[in-house]
Amino acid sequence: MPRDDDARAADPRRTAFDWTDAEARRRAEAGLVRTLRPRAAESDLLDLASNDYLGLTRRAEVTEAAAEAARRWGAGSTGSRLVTGTTRLHTRLERELAEFCGFEAALVFSSGYTANLAALTALGGRDSLIVSDASNHASIVDGCRLSRAETAVVPHTDAEAVAKTLGAHPGRRALVVSDSVFSVDGDKAPLPELAEACRAHGAGLVVDDAHGFGVLGDGGRGALHEAGLAGDEDVVATLTLSKSLGSQGGAVLGPARVVEHLVNAARTFIFDTGLAPAAAGGALASLRLIAAEPALAERARAVAGTLHRLLTEAGLTSARPDAAVVSVHAPSPEAALRWAADCREQGLLVGCFRPPSVPDGISRLRLTARADLTDAEIGRAVETILRTAPPV
Repeated sequence: MPRDDDARAADPRRTAFDWTDAEARRRAEAGLVRTLRPRAAESDLLDLASNDYLGLTRRAEVTEAAAEAARRWGAGSTGSRLVTGTTRLHTRLERELAEFCGFEAALVFSSGYTANLAALTALGGRDSLIVSDASNHASIVDGCRLSRAETAVVPHTDAEAVAKTLGAHPGRRALVVSDSVFSVDGDKAPLPELAEACRAHGAGLVVDDAHGFGVLGDGGRGALHEAGLAGDEDVVATLTLSKSLGSQGGAVLGPARVVEHLVNAARTFIFDTGLAPAAAGGALASLRLIAAEPALAERARAVAGTLHRLLTEAGLTSARPDAAVVSVHAPSPEAALRWAADCREQGLLVGCFRPPSVPDGISRLRLTARADLTDAEIGRAVETILRTAPPV
């Protein structure tokens, strides 16, 4: 049988990327085609799909701070952080982030994705072990792969499995990595139990607090603060500036010596252009608003709880939210797509998760609670979801 490269050489009409057509057909047959939907600056849709948990991305204080940062520092940071890409705005944001969350130091990145890659590649390594939750975010999965460490994937939120895995590798340099709040069902990791397992075996704990920061903990200080682990010498947090802070970027928080190591060893810090000043300025303004208005975190949690209660009382299956993410089960991938489309047609924007993005194979609508949603908007959202719900 001829090989693909032999067939390509024999047919001059074939080109290098013809194989993508077959991939596109397979995606279409499986109902897994993704499309970009450019949104307008203004919309009549009620948004329960974005990650703007505290409703800060359009707050006047935040947008004005972003604009002022661009006017003062320019549209871009002009280079990598180690060359010209660090401004006083970046260092101020890092200092205030660390202080607010209870850590010794912080380092800002261009995205939460690059922050996770930095933490895992710089703290892992070819001779180390990383123990990773089966439901961790794709950025953690990619960080594990790029770290070249041996990676052991353990069942979801199973601290006993973590301890058992660490115990099977005595004396080895190891990390345990987990989301604090998982982005599909919105459930929390057992952080105290994970920390106990790490300390019993001398491992470090790395927690992606993207969905916990701004929502959990005292005044939104995050899941690690809530668990009493913030600032511990064997704990590192990563987070994004694009969710509760309504801006863009990411950060790693931890002991000063860990942050110094990342400055010198993390490739996504050394070789990436620094975060744009506007994003840093907006994030800093949002951080100060969260510190001044601790009720924002409480409201986001309350909205999530209300959505869950009303939907489950109406007979839908919804996982209990531990933060601001509310998932609602759909009977099939096709039903989930249709349900989300019907909601959109009736003025409600919701997320839609389906295999292979969800490892448990359960398709869902994904709702994100926002602190600025009114009771009337919550009621409207629930009515629309119920009215468009597919038959079970």
